[in-house]
Amino acid sequence: MTDPTIAERREFFDGLYVAAGGGEPVPWDRDGAPQQLLADWAADRSLGGAGRRAVVVGCGLGGDAEFLARLGFAVVGFDFSAPAIEAARGLNPLSTVDYEVADLLALPAGWLGGYDLVVESLTVQSLPRSVRPRVIAAVRSLAAPGGTVLVISSQQGVRAEAPTGPWPLSRADVESIAGDGFDLVRLEQPPGSDGLPRWRAEFRRERLTGAGSG
Repeated sequence: MTDPTIAERREFFDGLYVAAGGGEPVPWDRDGAPQQLLADWAADRSLGGAGRRAVVVGCGLGGDAEFLARLGFAVVGFDFSAPAIEAARGLNPLSTVDYEVADLLALPAGWLGGYDLVVESLTVQSLPRSVRPRVIAAVRSLAAPGGTVLVISSQQGVRAEAPTGPWPLSRADVESIAGDGFDLVRLEQPPGSDGLPRWRAEFRRERLTGAGSG
């Protein structure tokens, strides 16, 4: 079986978020709470966002984006599913988060290199493997010099995969985010809520050298 197309994946997610508007649960939603592996990571670092910008890739209903906003970040949360963004705005009417409909493979030029923290949780694995190198490159492209990229994913080979996805990341997939100006700071394998190991990887984009300074 060939990979589904991006359009087919968007249609799948749109259907879930439209159903959520009618009261159906979204399988990965946590009633507005952030992904626990993100919350633990932030707590371990006493993370504060004052004066810093963050972006949440594939933000869904906004749990992670709202969490980062509470830490003081100026946050953009985006998703390629318009119903997801509509729902996120409806659930968080007083939010400071800038919720936007955007395609990871066609990002606004003004976002590139603009964020001190990029959070990618379970989004890369939700898109077909055939576009994985492009998706990973797009995630990296959002980080500002000196910025951090945090990736959270299921692990390939831990459980049986359905042909329709998601497609968990291998160690090689995760490590491929490093290089070309990005350093792997830490790669961890904490358990998820089901007790199975996940990837949690932190990368740092190198700062630009001051050409002509001095």
